[in-house]
Amino acid sequence: MISDEVIKRRYYQALVDRNSNYDGIFFAGITSTGVFCHATCPARKPKFENCIFYDSAEEALLSGFRPCKRCHPLSYPKGISPLVHNMVKLVEENPEKKWKDSDFTVLGVHSATARRQFKKTYGMTFVQYARARRMGIALKSIKSGEKIINAQIDVGYESASGFHDAFSRIMGKAPAKSQKIQLLYASWIDTNLGPMVSVVDEDYLYLLEFVDRRGLEKEIEAMRNRLNASIVPGETKVSKQIEDELKSYFTKELKQFNTPIMFLGSPFQKSVWNELLKLKIGQTTSYKDLATGLMKPNSSRSIGNANGANQLSIIVPCHRVIKSDGSLGGYGGGIERKLWLINHESNYFA
Repeated sequence: MISDEVIKRRYYQALVDRNSNYDGIFFAGITSTGVFCHATCPARKPKFENCIFYDSAEEALLSGFRPCKRCHPLSYPKGISPLVHNMVKLVEENPEKKWKDSDFTVLGVHSATARRQFKKTYGMTFVQYARARRMGIALKSIKSGEKIINAQIDVGYESASGFHDAFSRIMGKAPAKSQKIQLLYASWIDTNLGPMVSVVDEDYLYLLEFVDRRGLEKEIEAMRNRLNASIVPGETKVSKQIEDELKSYFTKELKQFNTPIMFLGSPFQKSVWNELLKLKIGQTTSYKDLATGLMKPNSSRSIGNANGANQLSIIVPCHRVIKSDGSLGGYGGGIERKLWLINHESNYFA
């Protein structure tokens, strides 16, 4: 999300002027209507304070905005084929659907063709697009803190039941349907590296991830199943604590994270995560050295997998683990974020 005030003002003026030079450069999410548009949208212009600007359509989708029906922002900056246009329409008719190869066969198209055409047009595959729209439904309610029943109109559903189906597909059954379900609370946190979502109860933090992390939906599903939990938008003292600590971390004022956390993993994964917690801000280690420290010198690959399964980004600092040759290795939040975090911490106490 673009945060610089000068750029935001420039983009807003381009939106007001319908400046075609900015088509495809930014997408404007309109909070008053719940849609996102491209620069030359013919609709009545919103107030500046009702606009949030994004670099990509995927970011706008993950923030819960749906494509504007006036300007069709997903057709810019390039025109789209009838196939892609139809598939976008199908997602809007049924955003909660998880697409499989067999679904493309029914449409008379190969899944690889859909992926290729979407990637060429939008810079993301069709599955990424459908996932972003589906996740956006859940994340929009989390971001706004609205009650689920009041949010269904904003995400484009004609019936409350349709919205409940889409939301519960990701966040679990409504608590009223099962008295034995554990209730967890999710909230939205804006950071220097993009928005994050936290999932907590009254006592512990269970998940802290960037909202655009690939596989986030599966992480949430696995956590729900393990805890027999349902997730609703809301805050507790734990979510407020981690939000405050993250703000202090990004301004280099935090000495250490003290938010109480709960690990959900195998004994080996927990041993890796506890070892990561010993790493100080500004310190890095290698997968090999981490394996040696755990008395498992041949487990570098397993340690890498445990890092990838970490659900507490930044707090459990898997970004501080690099390869023995000094190269970065992988990172669930994206290699650019890993590099930023390492650089941020390198002179943290300067």
